[in-house]
Amino acid sequence: MRKVEVNIAIKATPERVIKAFTDPKMLNDWWHVERVLIEKKKGGLYTLAWNISEKGFGFVSSGIIESYDPNGELIINDFIYLNPEKSFLGPMSLTIKAVANGEMTNVYLCQDGYQSGKDWDWYYEAVKEAWPAVMTSSFKEYLES
Repeated sequence: MRKVEVNIAIKATPERVIKAFTDPKMLNDWWHVERVLIEKKKGGLYTLAWNISEKGFGFVSSGIIESYDPNGELIINDFIYLNPEKSFLGPMSLTIKAVANGEMTNVYLCQDGYQSGKDWDWYYEAVKEAWPAVMTSSFKEYLES
């Protein structure tokens, strides 16, 4: 199965890296997430929404937290992507691991579980470009500022 992986080094603590994926204000600052429902525990909900208007939600990603360690790990299973113009896409998984390495933190992100089909191919191509770009630009810049 296809997957998207990103490995980067960031001058931030592992705790701050994981917090950037679980704190509503931080998610808005670097990823422009507009609404968040996250239960920081195994079995907890992880739901993010973007492009909210009077017509509803533009995009939603949601899943169930499989592993949450505020010191360096967040794994979300049964991860789905909802877009009003596409099929429901899922389930996938999203893994974020952060390991201290001196003053830097090695960050590993992996989104996998992509299937085949027109909407899946569109989504995979979009994410294959988006995750590396977002992680090496806005995410890294935000955490290092």
